[in-house]
Amino acid sequence: MHLAPLSLPQMATSFANSRCSASAYQRAVVFLSKPQRFHSLSSRTAESRFLKLNNLTRNCSSSPNAPFIVADDDKYGNKQVISITPRLYDYILANVREPQILRQLREETANIRGSQMQVSPDQAQLLAMLVQILGAERCIELGVYTGYSSLAIALALPESGCLVACERDARSLEVAKKYYEVAGVSHKVIVKHGLAADALKSMILSGEACSYDFAFIDAEKRMNQEYFELLLQLVRVGGVIVIDNVLWHGKVVEPLVNDAKTVSIRNFNRNLMADKHVSISMVPIGDGMTICRKR
Repeated sequence: MHLAPLSLPQMATSFANSRCSASAYQRAVVFLSKPQRFHSLSSRTAESRFLKLNNLTRNCSSSPNAPFIVADDDKYGNKQVISITPRLYDYILANVREPQILRQLREETANIRGSQMQVSPDQAQLLAMLVQILGAERCIELGVYTGYSSLAIALALPESGCLVACERDARSLEVAKKYYEVAGVSHKVIVKHGLAADALKSMILSGEACSYDFAFIDAEKRMNQEYFELLLQLVRVGGVIVIDNVLWHGKVVEPLVNDAKTVSIRNFNRNLMADKHVSISMVPIGDGMTICRKR
């Protein structure tokens, strides 16, 4: 095969157009700077090298048809991980078992300001499954909005189950309470209107420490660390805490993005990585979720 040499300026333009990371670009620079260029190699070696360089750009391509991504670090063995294209995400959503009542709430919320705050159906399904796997009976949610995730959790709870749902916005809470009633789960949900941190502190003072099985954080991002530390007191050993938006629309890896929310999420993720009180797994679903199990 004939492979034309690629100049560094040409490569830089290609990587910029593909929105590649600086680390991927630097790897390609080193790769191309090796003493032997493509034209001086055997056809098999040249083809192998060309394909590896091509994977670097495909790794960060903004093309909606890019089928996979590869970690920048060679130590991960060029493991290919699926890239969620719009068409593939439609397929994922088509395979979500979304109850009719949740679909109705989702469609109503789509016409409300701030609808992007609602968790996606695949996220809600995961939350409900975690509750079921745990056999959870007592749960907490911080940040209810119009109630999609809390309704999914309440539907997964047994009849004797209880969900403490904390939300500061009265208008969105009215929508949530309407759907709790229609779904027949109002008796499972204790609504706390106000600041989530205040509600958690009050619960601790009331002697509810270590009595909850599951908690979901989807509230003010700059408060994640405080929420998490309070929930560690309320959730039992073996219980689970899930935090939403840990990837924050991809801003967490952008060095030039340093607004207060992004920085606080980065700091929280770093602190959580070092926290020995929990086992963790960051999952690239929705805007990123981290699942924590209290040790």
